[in-house]
Amino acid sequence: MIGSMDLARLQPQLFEDFKNILQSDRMNHAYLFSGNFASFDMALYLAKSRFCEDLQNHLPCGNCRTCRLIAAGEFSDVRVIEPQGQVIKTETIKEAMRNFSRSGYEGASQVFIIKDCEKMHINAANSLLKFIEEPQSDSYIILLTSDDNKVLPTIKSRTQIFRFPKQLELLVRAAEKEGFLKDQAQLLAEVAKDFEHLKQLMQTKKLVDAIPICQRFVLTLIRDRQLAYLGVAKLAVLLTEKNEQDIAFQWLALLLSKNTSNPNRMTDLDKVYRAHQMWKSNVSFQNVLEYMVIS
Repeated sequence: MIGSMDLARLQPQLFEDFKNILQSDRMNHAYLFSGNFASFDMALYLAKSRFCEDLQNHLPCGNCRTCRLIAAGEFSDVRVIEPQGQVIKTETIKEAMRNFSRSGYEGASQVFIIKDCEKMHINAANSLLKFIEEPQSDSYIILLTSDDNKVLPTIKSRTQIFRFPKQLELLVRAAEKEGFLKDQAQLLAEVAKDFEHLKQLMQTKKLVDAIPICQRFVLTLIRDRQLAYLGVAKLAVLLTEKNEQDIAFQWLALLLSKNTSNPNRMTDLDKVYRAHQMWKSNVSFQNVLEYMVIS
């Protein structure tokens, strides 16, 4: 789990902002954190600040029994809610809010952290609104999302929003340390949400193998479309899972956008976008790549 020193490195400005908030005792009852880069760790840091047994100038020590329990997800008054499949059910939120109305088990405070809050069912979101509007004195809700544009306006208007930008250069350096060339490390970092996701990408052999194939495919697409058509099969055979294919589309768009010598760059980018949209409508990966080449 990321500690305060790492938070200061990963999100230096936000870490300073929240240090000031905690030291001046101005913590809000409802936050919306937009962006995956260290946002969950910041939420846990704030939760620790409510229960820490050895506060240092209002900041959590990170080492006491309570801080360790929160970091391990084993502290009863800090509850983390995640989607089941692609949705957070209404009953899940209602049950959490019923607990929210009671006093905490360990003390007076409670902290609820809701991951991927944009996946709340509309009724679940509405159930949450009442408790955001009428907060208990020592209870807190921290909502996490990859993109606050996907969150209901009624939720956004009642929370304090902080955006967690991805620190791309840190991810690039991490990939380079694992032996990836600069251009390959850049592609991995561009699609990685955070360090954990980057680690997963680097350990997925099919994706690692797909990087040079995508690079060659784009160069061939620019120089000789007939040869590029032959290269479609290589990607289609290698990348069989939907999540792998989605990353390949992102890489193709990135590679085309960076090749400023291509006179048809904007047209080719538009074709990648159209092919991606067709793929999302369940047209096969190979068929949309072929369409992209010959259209």
